[in-house]
Amino acid sequence: MMDPILKLQNGSDVRGVAVEGVADEPVTLTPEYANRIVQAFVQWLAQKSGKPAGELKIAVGHDSRISAPMLKQQALMAITAQGATAVDCSMATTPAMFMSLVFPETQYDGSMMITASHLPFNRNGIKFFEPVNGGMEKADLTDMLKIACTLQEKTADISAVEKFDLVSLYAENLCQKIREGINSEENYAQPLTGNHIVVDAGNGAGGFFAEKVLARLGADTTGSLYLEPDGHFPNHIPNPENKQAMDAIRGAVLDNKADLGLIFDTDVDRMSAVFSDGREVNRDALIAMMAAILAEDYPGSTIVTDSVTSEKLTAFLEGELKLKHHRFQRGYKNVINECKRLNEAGTVSPLAIETSGHGALKENYYLDDGAYMAVKLLIAAAKTKAQGKTLNSLIEKLQPQFETAEYRLKLKGEDFKAYGANVLSVFKQRAEEKGYHIVEPNYEGVRLSFKGEANGWALLRQSLHDPNMPLNVEGDGEGDCAKITVMMKELLGGFDQLDISVLDK
Repeated sequence: MMDPILKLQNGSDVRGVAVEGVADEPVTLTPEYANRIVQAFVQWLAQKSGKPAGELKIAVGHDSRISAPMLKQQALMAITAQGATAVDCSMATTPAMFMSLVFPETQYDGSMMITASHLPFNRNGIKFFEPVNGGMEKADLTDMLKIACTLQEKTADISAVEKFDLVSLYAENLCQKIREGINSEENYAQPLTGNHIVVDAGNGAGGFFAEKVLARLGADTTGSLYLEPDGHFPNHIPNPENKQAMDAIRGAVLDNKADLGLIFDTDVDRMSAVFSDGREVNRDALIAMMAAILAEDYPGSTIVTDSVTSEKLTAFLEGELKLKHHRFQRGYKNVINECKRLNEAGTVSPLAIETSGHGALKENYYLDDGAYMAVKLLIAAAKTKAQGKTLNSLIEKLQPQFETAEYRLKLKGEDFKAYGANVLSVFKQRAEEKGYHIVEPNYEGVRLSFKGEANGWALLRQSLHDPNMPLNVEGDGEGDCAKITVMMKELLGGFDQLDISVLDK
């Protein structure tokens, strides 16, 4: 039987249920398990760095989740018990915790962020960072958790643990990047003076951006929403992909006649935006915007995205911006690692970005940093304004998506990965027999493109971690999405361990 600690791995992160409160969801990320996992990180880091544990300095930060104080206490005790020096960075962001390894003022040997991103209040997790590769790779985390399985919980006196205000240092670094990027002769210190920008932090850790970045640079932030940390997330899910969340920031922009709206997820490694006219800048539009901002400095370069981006995005990137679109796999680590691989192979790739809002720039340590993307957006807004244009103009030729749908088809049985692989093989064969156009190259699942009776595309793939097969469908006109869904249902019939009933709804 698998050790419960190993079951806490979710890709390159640790995630689990940290507090009670949801029916049929027992606690899996217990204080003891957190303690043993962080002890294992110290041992793993010592092996990797070649330093004895006693010479390591490791920082701990967290978001607003209600289980954060308990997990932070266990992390600080575990680090101290292993002989390393612990640093308490208190409320922080995931990108800030990575940057704690980089800033000259800190340059820690390792760091961790206690977060479960946008998941419900009862969940939590830990993301780990080390100086060489940044975020931990999946295989490294597996090795580390195996060490944790051999350890016993240890306590230690943490009353004298050093505290450090990392978010303030991180915010000042962002301020300086904006000052340098805008380079205003009239007002270098406060280059955002005269701009009205609202922020929705979703009661996560991103409220600092309004006070410590925007306001400090002269912006009016009146009308900003949910800046106060609250781990119950009482207003909406702190997730730029959530409709209610995007409706909230859109309403804040329109109600306050703001120039721009910014929304972050709980730990601020993702962001989306809203233009002054209420148009949402998320998913394909966010990717197009970031690519347009980078196009001048990286002409002809390659933009790496996840697999569910639209063909309209490809047309914009390649037709309008003269860039190359490399549609890869879902998972922020997947797109980041592919971006790294391309650059190492000699192909210039400045951006790896998912439709979820995870965006990592080569110039920023390949770090998926929502606040850094906001910085790039603010600089671009100032530059376009100086040219007598609007920020909207950068992506005005991106054709909007007409209708999209995502279905999750449940897989039954224990060996769902193997069964799902067989479904993909048969699905592709059936599509070929029907004469449907199969998009190649394709790096995840099977992608079909349709022109004629129905126009649009469909992508069937396996979930990264769960027993289901996501099916994404996009239609270009009235009724196209429904027509393509019917075609998909026909191709997916007859699998006794695949539930396609959701396609009837």
